[in-house]
Amino acid sequence: MKSVIAIVGRPNVGKSTFFNHLTSSRDALVADRPGVTRDRQYGVAHHNSRSFLIIDTGGIGEEDHDSRDVADLITEQSMLAANEASVLIWIVDGRDGLTAVDEILSAEFRKLNKQIFLAVNKIEGHRRDIVISDFYRLGIKSIWPISSKRGDGIVHLLDAISEIIPNSVHEEDERSEAIAISFLGRPNVGKSTLVNQIIGEERVLTFNHPGTTRDSIKIPFQKNRKDYILIDTAGVRRKSKVHDMVEKFSILKSFEAIEAANIIILVVDASEGITDQDTTLLGMIEDSGKSLIIAVNKWDGVEDSDKERVKVLLSRKFSFIDYAQYHFTSALHGSGVGNIFKTINKIEKSLNINISTSEMTDILEDAVSKHPPHMVKGRRIKIRYAHLGGTDPIRVIIHGNQTDKVPDAYRRYLASVFRKRLKLIGTNVLVDFKQSDNPFKGKINILTSRQINKRKRLMKFVKKR
Repeated sequence: MKSVIAIVGRPNVGKSTFFNHLTSSRDALVADRPGVTRDRQYGVAHHNSRSFLIIDTGGIGEEDHDSRDVADLITEQSMLAANEASVLIWIVDGRDGLTAVDEILSAEFRKLNKQIFLAVNKIEGHRRDIVISDFYRLGIKSIWPISSKRGDGIVHLLDAISEIIPNSVHEEDERSEAIAISFLGRPNVGKSTLVNQIIGEERVLTFNHPGTTRDSIKIPFQKNRKDYILIDTAGVRRKSKVHDMVEKFSILKSFEAIEAANIIILVVDASEGITDQDTTLLGMIEDSGKSLIIAVNKWDGVEDSDKERVKVLLSRKFSFIDYAQYHFTSALHGSGVGNIFKTINKIEKSLNINISTSEMTDILEDAVSKHPPHMVKGRRIKIRYAHLGGTDPIRVIIHGNQTDKVPDAYRRYLASVFRKRLKLIGTNVLVDFKQSDNPFKGKINILTSRQINKRKRLMKFVKKR
């Protein structure tokens, strides 16, 4: 069992930069602005053959967030992380010096009765002894000058922490085989509420205001002895409406969550209907080849007379993705949420297919015999054989001649055939064509003396005629 270390402190003191340095990642969103981090972000750090769990938290103690209600939720999440941890790394800003808020936080952290390491950040260009001298007034003996941006002093801090935590051998991530599930959608459609409903606790911030979630939050979760990683993402608005730099980075991390996932749950708002942005997101998911579940949320808020209309609208606007699995849910009240994991388990079996090249070629030959490709400049496109190129996403490689001339419509036809014959649930098939090389291309046929003489006799005969 790994030791848990929480990174706490005021907003904009460098907690997320410190977290990214420890975990050697860019999981935490970083910007020169207070209040960017709101939810708890988990990661694993390794040092001197030891490993421990790191929690990045939102800034606490100052009221410079978008609203006081959101600030209270951030503080609540940060204190939950502090209670969960065995060690606190309290980061303060060396440039600001000791503030009144730091003194208040000192009293609050002492009540937790945890081992506290005070890291004085942003020491670049300053004398360390002068920067940290003011913080001795807090009565904390373990004070460490560091630079999260440059990495100065962090090794010495980790050495000190390693001496007091139980030995945990550097090992591979226990959840490397976990199924990653990303929740994608427009702002305020209920993604975070759905995640909280699935795991049964208020794990991520939920607020009745668009843009509450700013980062992509990875949440380890276990159900029926299976490991999952749920990835809650920021809402994705139309590009023309996004002007804030932090929101732009949030959206980029949401797009990264598509590639990080095995299964994507697209959450749409049934009460608002299907928008063009929903269709755009769906197109991106289709291009990625990831398995797809569409959660039509806030279904309880739709009048019974309008439900059939919404279903017709879904089938019409999302007609280009016929493999998606639909669930009509109410994340707030939990209705329809329990059935999602039944579909996830079916999709998992689809992703674990193992089929031989001969079986794939049989499916291909049957599809071509029923519907051969069109002629190109009087020549038939020759499709020879197929094999499995990957399973996440499922990719079929088809070899043949003139495959660069295969139209997209025929590619979609073959993908549909493979989905049906392989009995895939909620899973797309990406079809890639590979041009077969001509074995005689570039080779010169050198004639023998006998062939040369025969050609000369033939030419004389032709001239006489």
